[in-house]
Amino acid sequence: MEVYLDNSATTRVRKEVIEKMVEVLEKEYGNPSSLHLKGYQAEKLMKEARENVAKLINGDTEGIVFTSGGTESNNLALIGVAESLRKKGNHIISSTIEHPSVLNVLKYLEENGFEVTYLDVDKTGKVDIENLKRTITDKTILISIMAVNNEIGTIEPIQEIGEVAKERDIIFHVDAIQAVGKINIDVKKQNLDMVSLSSHKIHGPKGVGALYIDRSVKIRPIIFGGGQEKNLRSGTENMPGIVGFGVASKLAKENFHGNVSKLMILKKRLYQGIVSEIKDVHLNGPNVEEGAPHILNISFAGVRGEVLLHALEEKGIYVSTGSACSSKKKGQSHVLKAIGLKEDLIESAIRFSIGIFNTEEEIDYTISVLKEKVNFLRKYKRR
Repeated sequence: MEVYLDNSATTRVRKEVIEKMVEVLEKEYGNPSSLHLKGYQAEKLMKEARENVAKLINGDTEGIVFTSGGTESNNLALIGVAESLRKKGNHIISSTIEHPSVLNVLKYLEENGFEVTYLDVDKTGKVDIENLKRTITDKTILISIMAVNNEIGTIEPIQEIGEVAKERDIIFHVDAIQAVGKINIDVKKQNLDMVSLSSHKIHGPKGVGALYIDRSVKIRPIIFGGGQEKNLRSGTENMPGIVGFGVASKLAKENFHGNVSKLMILKKRLYQGIVSEIKDVHLNGPNVEEGAPHILNISFAGVRGEVLLHALEEKGIYVSTGSACSSKKKGQSHVLKAIGLKEDLIESAIRFSIGIFNTEEEIDYTISVLKEKVNFLRKYKRR
């Protein structure tokens, strides 16, 4: 049996998405910037995709700017606004558990004259609203906080942060890459000025994403060329990817409640099975019901996470030890460090991330194999 439980790294592309992408590759292959019929047809398809992506977050269609993925969206949001508002102020607020595509951009901005405050989080990974308020100065131009943490599944209080940002006239950017399709993201209700999205986290293709930008936000481009995407993201559009992203967004919106319910049922089943069958395990982050429905991070005391990962792989089970973007780099998880986890528990952590294609049978098989492998590795270590 093959069990894929690394859906936070990437997801399997849905058949409906593949079929529509093939149609674009074979028939509707025009450049949307061309003036002839093929170009018009491509532009029409792109408009439909833009509408579907916007509906996923209750945003205005004209606010969607297509990018190459979540990393580019985060880069455009942070650098674009920082450069645009440099004369107004140079202070940015974020958190210690952001994705590397945010943290490394902030590091770059610090090297170029900006000041960044990194908010600490509690043991569940949440930022404190009162602490956020205390860090705001008259030079604060941007707040960037993720909606759902990609390693431990913490759901941040983005609506409350949005209210604070709006009151203080500060731009609020949300990395919602792990959130869309799993929790409700509503740019209007939650006062979100910019939202980063990624296609391959919601069963769409890799290599395409989007940045939602409210019409009130002034932003500069970071890629220059022919002026596509309202002069904010030049380059010929990735039509097959954009159309696939649109279909994936439409399906995620239509099946939202059913998907969330299924994911949470499987997550609870996995957690309950692990704690009842295996001793000395530690849940990292929020309580099971309080976190995102698809992410479960658990430490297996006395077992190295990387060793357990490969032991599970031998049985066809695919998991991770943290963020896929940094898993091949040496060093401990900055997220698990930030929530105060001890070194031995950080070293023994495994992230299970569930997807809509997973089944109860797969979860039960995973629990059985986990029990066998953890017990074996613990006995082996004691020898």
